[in-house]
Amino acid sequence: MFGTRLAAAMDEHGPLCVGIDPHEHLLASWGLPASAAGVREFALRAVSELKGSVAAVKPQSAFFEQYGSAGVAALEETLAAARGAGLLTVLDVKRGDIGSTMGAYAKAYLDPASALAADSITVSPYLGFGTLEPAFELAAAHDKGVFVLALTSNPEGAEVQHAESDGESVAGTIVSRVRQRNAQTLGSAEGPGPFGLVVGATIGTAAHTLGFDPSDCGGPVLAPGVGAQGAGRDELRAVFGDRALASGQVLATASRAVLSAGPDGLADSAVALNRALTAAD
Repeated sequence: MFGTRLAAAMDEHGPLCVGIDPHEHLLASWGLPASAAGVREFALRAVSELKGSVAAVKPQSAFFEQYGSAGVAALEETLAAARGAGLLTVLDVKRGDIGSTMGAYAKAYLDPASALAADSITVSPYLGFGTLEPAFELAAAHDKGVFVLALTSNPEGAEVQHAESDGESVAGTIVSRVRQRNAQTLGSAEGPGPFGLVVGATIGTAAHTLGFDPSDCGGPVLAPGVGAQGAGRDELRAVFGDRALASGQVLATASRAVLSAGPDGLADSAVALNRALTAAD
């Protein structure tokens, strides 16, 4: 299952996932145009340089989509290149819809027959957790993963994620539902489940204040916010605790902190950040 594959990759390469976010200022710093061609060159170069250095990469779909069909074609090439390089992919699409529409999104990103298929995707549960079932079903059928937004670091998220229903926060309910869905999928099998959470690395003690452990989901946790957004090992420890970090459950995501090193310094920057995240106290 995806959870086992990800755990093995993290054990081999460390907990770092590098976001492939071709911001215009990064394209300029790499000497590339703000165009589909520039994004394509940026992303393919990043994949090539990061091969063998990190467990996974996380292309942000929006930065490709903004350039229309040529940008989407560049995303397809990036996902194919990552597969060829042995890098697991987390496609950051944050899709969330109902019924057949969610089923179509699932096919687009989780069906191996699709040119946009990734190893895992991010999804939003805020139209109701049950609406994500097509993604869970297709992921389980094809050894893919799903990361569900639970507790994000943007200040606007608190009005929904911190809200309470029947004495439990919305974010806490998401954790419980992901844990249940993993248990259902795993059955009697051992190991981490294929379904995880997105929990910001810079939220501090917010989860504990709301009364739940974000690592208690039975699967991996994607933790954006490392590096340029201010999180390091201490911040990860504050959010997830030593047990989750030591078990290799937390996939820490950095983008600008690595990408700003430029194409020639990319691998060294990723290796250094991986070491910093795993350094002994």
